[in-house]
Amino acid sequence: MNAPRRAVPLACGVDDDDDDGDDERVASVDWARVAQDLDAHGCAVIEGLLTRAECGDLAALYARDELFRSRVVMARHGFGRGEYKYFARPLPALIASLRASLYPRLAPIANRWSAAMGLDVRYPEELAGFVERCHAAGQVQPTPLLLQYGEGDYNCLHQDLYGEHVFPLQVAILLSEPERDFTGGELVMAEQRPRMQSRPMVVPLRQGDAAVFAVRHRPVQGTRGVYRVNMRHGVSRVRSGHRHTVGIIFHDAA
Repeated sequence: MNAPRRAVPLACGVDDDDDDGDDERVASVDWARVAQDLDAHGCAVIEGLLTRAECGDLAALYARDELFRSRVVMARHGFGRGEYKYFARPLPALIASLRASLYPRLAPIANRWSAAMGLDVRYPEELAGFVERCHAAGQVQPTPLLLQYGEGDYNCLHQDLYGEHVFPLQVAILLSEPERDFTGGELVMAEQRPRMQSRPMVVPLRQGDAAVFAVRHRPVQGTRGVYRVNMRHGVSRVRSGHRHTVGIIFHDAA
Protein backbone atom coordinates (compact mmCIF):
# COMPACT_ATOMS: atom_id res chain seq x y z
CA MET A 1 0.00 0.00 0.00
CA ASN A 2 1.07 3.58 -0.57
CA ALA A 3 1.97 6.03 2.18
CA PRO A 4 -0.86 8.06 3.80
CA ARG A 5 -2.14 10.87 1.61
CA ARG A 6 -3.80 14.21 2.12
CA ALA A 7 -7.26 14.67 0.64
CA VAL A 8 -7.78 17.11 -2.23
CA PRO A 9 -11.04 19.11 -2.18
CA LEU A 10 -13.71 18.17 -4.70
CA ALA A 11 -14.74 21.78 -5.35
CA CYS A 12 -14.78 22.86 -8.96
CA GLY A 13 -12.82 25.76 -10.32
CA VAL A 14 -9.36 24.36 -11.09
CA ASP A 15 -8.62 23.96 -14.78
CA ASP A 16 -6.55 20.93 -15.66
CA ASP A 17 -4.17 22.68 -18.02
CA ASP A 18 -3.30 25.30 -15.38
CA ASP A 19 -2.61 22.96 -12.42
CA ASP A 20 0.78 21.27 -12.72
CA GLY A 21 1.39 20.65 -9.03
CA ASP A 22 2.67 17.22 -8.06
CA ASP A 23 0.17 15.89 -5.55
CA GLU A 24 1.97 14.04 -2.77
CA ARG A 25 -0.22 10.96 -3.18
CA VAL A 26 1.08 10.61 -6.75
CA ALA A 27 4.67 11.24 -5.63
CA SER A 28 4.36 8.35 -3.14
CA VAL A 29 3.62 5.78 -5.86
CA ASP A 30 6.33 3.26 -6.79
CA TRP A 31 6.64 4.46 -10.38
CA ALA A 32 9.47 2.06 -11.21
CA ARG A 33 7.11 -0.82 -10.45
CA VAL A 34 4.31 0.83 -12.46
CA ALA A 35 6.64 1.16 -15.46
CA GLN A 36 7.71 -2.49 -15.15
CA ASP A 37 4.10 -3.71 -15.05
CA LEU A 38 3.13 -1.52 -17.99
CA ASP A 39 6.04 -2.85 -20.03
CA ALA A 40 5.20 -6.45 -19.15
CA HIS A 41 1.41 -6.40 -19.32
CA GLY A 42 0.20 -3.05 -20.66
CA CYS A 43 -1.49 -2.39 -17.32
CA ALA A 44 -0.48 -1.52 -13.75
CA VAL A 45 -2.51 -1.14 -10.55
CA ILE A 46 -1.96 1.64 -8.01
CA GLU A 47 -3.57 0.51 -4.78
CA GLY A 48 -5.52 2.98 -2.67
CA LEU A 49 -4.98 6.08 -4.78
CA LEU A 50 -8.25 7.53 -3.44
CA THR A 51 -9.80 7.22 0.01
CA ARG A 52 -13.22 5.67 0.56
CA ALA A 53 -14.66 9.12 1.33
CA GLU A 54 -13.23 10.59 -1.88
CA CYS A 55 -14.66 7.71 -3.88
CA GLY A 56 -18.11 8.28 -2.41
CA ASP A 57 -17.96 12.01 -3.03
CA LEU A 58 -16.92 11.53 -6.66
CA ALA A 59 -19.62 8.94 -7.33
CA ALA A 60 -22.22 11.33 -5.88
CA LEU A 61 -21.29 13.92 -8.52
CA TYR A 62 -23.09 11.82 -11.14
CA ALA A 63 -26.41 13.34 -10.09
CA ARG A 64 -25.16 16.91 -10.68
CA ASP A 65 -25.84 17.46 -14.37
CA GLU A 66 -24.40 20.98 -14.30
CA LEU A 67 -20.89 19.50 -13.88
CA PHE A 68 -20.99 17.62 -17.19
CA ARG A 69 -20.87 18.53 -20.88
CA SER A 70 -22.57 15.39 -22.21
CA ARG A 71 -24.20 12.08 -21.25
CA VAL A 72 -23.84 8.84 -23.21
CA VAL A 73 -26.27 5.91 -22.87
CA MET A 74 -24.17 3.02 -24.13
CA ALA A 75 -27.01 0.87 -25.50
CA ARG A 76 -27.99 3.62 -27.96
CA HIS A 77 -24.60 3.40 -29.65
CA GLY A 78 -23.86 -0.31 -29.39
CA PHE A 79 -21.20 0.32 -26.76
CA GLY A 80 -22.74 -2.04 -24.19
CA ARG A 81 -25.13 -1.22 -21.33
CA GLY A 82 -24.81 1.48 -18.70
CA GLU A 83 -24.01 5.15 -19.11
CA TYR A 84 -21.33 7.76 -18.59
CA LYS A 85 -20.92 11.52 -18.50
CA TYR A 86 -18.03 13.71 -19.61
CA PHE A 87 -17.06 16.44 -17.16
CA ALA A 88 -17.26 20.04 -18.35
CA ARG A 89 -14.62 22.64 -17.55
CA PRO A 90 -13.69 23.61 -14.96
CA LEU A 91 -13.04 20.05 -13.83
CA PRO A 92 -13.60 19.08 -10.19
CA ALA A 93 -10.42 20.03 -8.35
CA LEU A 94 -9.56 16.45 -7.39
CA ILE A 95 -9.83 15.28 -11.00
CA ALA A 96 -7.86 18.27 -12.29
CA SER A 97 -5.12 17.74 -9.70
CA LEU A 98 -4.79 14.03 -10.43
CA ARG A 99 -4.77 14.60 -14.19
CA ALA A 100 -2.03 17.22 -13.91
CA SER A 101 0.13 15.28 -11.44
CA LEU A 102 -0.21 11.85 -13.07
CA TYR A 103 0.70 13.09 -16.54
CA PRO A 104 4.39 14.00 -15.89
CA ARG A 105 4.92 10.58 -14.26
CA LEU A 106 3.53 8.83 -17.33
CA ALA A 107 5.07 11.03 -20.03
CA PRO A 108 8.55 9.39 -19.82
CA ILE A 109 6.93 5.96 -20.25
CA ALA A 110 4.88 7.28 -23.18
CA ASN A 111 7.99 8.70 -24.84
CA ARG A 112 9.93 5.50 -24.33
CA TRP A 113 7.10 3.47 -25.84
CA SER A 114 6.82 5.85 -28.78
CA ALA A 115 10.54 5.54 -29.53
CA ALA A 116 10.44 1.75 -29.17
CA MET A 117 7.60 1.52 -31.71
CA GLY A 118 9.44 3.76 -34.15
CA LEU A 119 6.96 6.64 -33.86
CA ASP A 120 8.04 10.25 -34.30
CA VAL A 121 5.65 11.72 -31.73
CA ARG A 122 7.07 12.91 -28.40
CA TYR A 123 5.08 14.15 -25.42
CA PRO A 124 5.76 17.33 -23.41
CA GLU A 125 6.92 16.98 -19.82
CA GLU A 126 3.83 18.70 -18.40
CA LEU A 127 0.11 18.32 -19.11
CA ALA A 128 -0.31 21.97 -20.11
CA GLY A 129 1.98 21.51 -23.09
CA PHE A 130 0.11 18.46 -24.32
CA VAL A 131 -3.31 20.08 -23.82
CA GLU A 132 -2.06 23.06 -25.84
CA ARG A 133 -1.12 20.68 -28.65
CA CYS A 134 -4.59 19.11 -28.55
CA HIS A 135 -6.33 22.49 -28.61
CA ALA A 136 -4.25 23.68 -31.57
CA ALA A 137 -5.58 20.67 -33.50
CA GLY A 138 -9.19 21.43 -32.56
CA GLN A 139 -9.36 18.90 -29.70
CA VAL A 140 -10.79 21.26 -27.08
CA GLN A 141 -13.37 19.19 -25.18
CA PRO A 142 -12.32 17.70 -21.80
CA THR A 143 -12.39 13.90 -21.67
CA PRO A 144 -12.35 12.90 -17.95
CA LEU A 145 -15.57 11.01 -17.33
CA LEU A 146 -17.72 9.32 -14.71
CA LEU A 147 -19.21 5.92 -15.54
CA GLN A 148 -22.26 4.30 -13.92
CA TYR A 149 -23.28 0.65 -14.21
CA GLY A 150 -26.26 -1.22 -12.79
CA GLU A 151 -27.30 -4.87 -12.79
CA GLY A 152 -26.80 -6.42 -16.22
CA ASP A 153 -24.66 -3.54 -17.51
CA TYR A 154 -21.32 -3.98 -19.26
CA ASN A 155 -18.88 -2.09 -21.49
CA CYS A 156 -17.73 -3.58 -24.78
CA LEU A 157 -14.03 -3.77 -25.56
CA HIS A 158 -12.95 -0.44 -27.01
CA GLN A 159 -10.28 2.26 -27.27
CA ASP A 160 -10.74 5.86 -26.09
CA LEU A 161 -9.68 7.81 -29.18
CA TYR A 162 -10.97 11.33 -29.74
CA GLY A 163 -8.86 12.86 -32.50
CA GLU A 164 -5.43 13.05 -34.08
CA HIS A 165 -3.53 13.45 -30.81
CA VAL A 166 -3.62 10.50 -28.42
CA PHE A 167 -1.70 10.14 -25.18
CA PRO A 168 -0.90 6.40 -25.03
CA LEU A 169 -1.80 5.82 -21.36
CA GLN A 170 -4.94 6.45 -19.33
CA VAL A 171 -6.18 5.87 -15.78
CA ALA A 172 -9.41 4.38 -14.41
CA ILE A 173 -10.22 4.53 -10.68
CA LEU A 174 -12.84 2.23 -9.17
CA LEU A 175 -15.16 4.22 -6.89
CA SER A 176 -17.27 1.29 -5.64
CA GLU A 177 -16.29 -1.71 -3.51
CA PRO A 178 -16.59 -5.17 -5.12
CA GLU A 179 -18.81 -7.65 -3.25
CA ARG A 180 -20.21 -4.82 -1.10
CA ASP A 181 -21.58 -2.43 -3.73
CA PHE A 182 -21.65 -4.76 -6.73
CA THR A 183 -20.68 -8.19 -8.02
CA GLY A 184 -19.17 -8.95 -11.41
CA GLY A 185 -18.12 -5.85 -13.32
CA GLU A 186 -14.41 -6.65 -13.67
CA LEU A 187 -12.07 -4.46 -15.70
CA VAL A 188 -11.10 -6.56 -18.71
CA MET A 189 -8.32 -6.00 -21.24
CA ALA A 190 -7.57 -7.74 -24.51
CA GLU A 191 -4.21 -7.78 -26.26
CA GLN A 192 -4.15 -8.47 -30.01
CA ARG A 193 -0.74 -9.73 -31.09
CA PRO A 194 0.24 -9.99 -34.77
CA ARG A 195 -0.89 -13.29 -36.34
CA MET A 196 -2.01 -14.62 -32.94
CA GLN A 197 -5.24 -14.98 -31.00
CA SER A 198 -6.23 -12.17 -28.63
CA ARG A 199 -5.02 -12.55 -25.05
CA PRO A 200 -7.58 -11.58 -22.35
CA MET A 201 -6.68 -10.20 -18.93
CA VAL A 202 -8.85 -9.43 -15.90
CA VAL A 203 -7.56 -6.59 -13.70
CA PRO A 204 -8.72 -7.03 -10.06
CA LEU A 205 -9.46 -3.71 -8.33
CA ARG A 206 -10.74 -2.60 -4.95
CA GLN A 207 -12.41 0.69 -4.10
CA GLY A 208 -9.94 3.54 -4.60
CA ASP A 209 -7.52 1.51 -6.72
CA ALA A 210 -6.36 2.98 -10.02
CA ALA A 211 -5.58 1.02 -13.17
CA VAL A 212 -3.06 2.60 -15.54
CA PHE A 213 -3.23 1.02 -18.98
CA ALA A 214 -2.47 1.40 -22.66
CA VAL A 215 -5.02 3.34 -24.69
CA ARG A 216 -4.30 1.76 -28.09
CA HIS A 217 -0.84 0.26 -28.66
CA ARG A 218 2.13 -0.88 -26.63
CA PRO A 219 5.58 -2.20 -27.59
CA VAL A 220 6.53 -5.83 -26.98
CA GLN A 221 10.02 -7.27 -27.33
CA GLY A 222 10.00 -10.27 -29.65
CA THR A 223 12.71 -12.58 -30.94
CA ARG A 224 13.14 -10.38 -34.03
CA GLY A 225 12.88 -7.03 -32.32
CA VAL A 226 10.10 -4.85 -30.96
CA TYR A 227 6.61 -5.22 -32.35
CA ARG A 228 3.39 -3.33 -31.69
CA VAL A 229 0.35 -4.92 -30.04
CA ASN A 230 -3.17 -3.55 -30.10
CA MET A 231 -4.92 -3.07 -26.74
CA ARG A 232 -8.62 -2.72 -25.90
CA HIS A 233 -10.44 -2.53 -22.58
CA GLY A 234 -13.97 -2.98 -21.26
CA VAL A 235 -16.02 -4.05 -18.24
CA SER A 236 -17.64 -7.47 -17.78
CA ARG A 237 -21.33 -7.79 -16.91
CA VAL A 238 -22.35 -6.43 -13.50
CA ARG A 239 -24.29 -9.26 -11.86
CA SER A 240 -25.77 -7.19 -9.03
CA GLY A 241 -25.59 -3.74 -7.44
CA HIS A 242 -24.12 -0.53 -8.82
CA ARG A 243 -20.59 0.26 -9.97
CA HIS A 244 -19.02 3.72 -10.49
CA THR A 245 -15.67 4.49 -12.09
CA VAL A 246 -13.87 7.71 -12.93
CA GLY A 247 -11.76 7.77 -16.07
CA ILE A 248 -8.82 10.15 -16.51
CA ILE A 249 -7.86 10.53 -20.16
CA PHE A 250 -5.10 12.97 -21.00
CA HIS A 251 -5.91 13.88 -24.60
CA ASP A 252 -8.88 16.19 -25.18
CA ALA A 253 -11.60 15.51 -27.75
CA ALA A 254 -12.47 17.15 -31.05
